[in-house]
Amino acid sequence: MHWDVVEVQPAGNRTLKVRFSDGLTGTIRLDPSYCNGVFGPLLDDKLLEQATVQHGVVTWPNGLDLAPDTMYKEIRQSQIKHYEVGQSKQINGVARA
Repeated sequence: MHWDVVEVQPAGNRTLKVRFSDGLTGTIRLDPSYCNGVFGPLLDDKLLEQATVQHGVVTWPNGLDLAPDTMYKEIRQSQIKHYEVGQSKQINGVARA
């Protein structure tokens, strides 16, 4: 699919650079507020930087992964090609995840 991730690189400050199979590039930042429950281990910056691509998906050695279709949609719609994972958005004054 066009949203398959083909490359991921750590970029510092809890941020990863990603490139998709159709050539779209951008960054994602995992806000610490997102890193709870099963994603709690990603509070460790060293683990966060161990992200790799497996079958078009950003994954970590502990088995966690991020949905590439959501990353693609958010990056594509962003003027600065960036997606803040875990930051809520205000839509008509209501916070949305």
